[in-house]
Amino acid sequence: MDSTAKIYLQRALNEISAAKLLFVISNNPTKKQEFQIEEETTFYSSVISHSYYAIFYGAKAILFVKNIKTEMPDVHKKTYEAFDEHFVKTGILDMEILKIYQKMIVRADELLQIFKDEKWKRGHFTYQTIPQANKEPAEQSIQNAVTFIKNIKLILEK
Repeated sequence: MDSTAKIYLQRALNEISAAKLLFVISNNPTKKQEFQIEEETTFYSSVISHSYYAIFYGAKAILFVKNIKTEMPDVHKKTYEAFDEHFVKTGILDMEILKIYQKMIVRADELLQIFKDEKWKRGHFTYQTIPQANKEPAEQSIQNAVTFIKNIKLILEK
């Protein structure tokens, strides 16, 4: 795997770690006290944002391996569209995942839907909702990011 793709993948894994850490702190009064954080403070909006960025950097990694680079402006939109065009619509990702998972198939459409949903949630929950209301979407975002990156990582490391 190319060193740039490795960097993107490591960034994705770091984003998941940050999301998990912030989720734990948001739910743990002892940790809040340890870090001198007010009891009512949560970081669920940040969890959603970090989870989205994990997916974004995972998509960038797999695109980079195929010599597809997305840049500013509109890098998020371009990355999403390139991922869809080069891995979902072509069926490449389905075939790779099928080889890796013989019994447990994760369809590329599901991965794309996770990417799309997290992109929407990042904008909606980060900018339009109070953080305390975001616990459930934050938890789902972490699960989505883990699923997405697990599959991307398996393909990149084979």
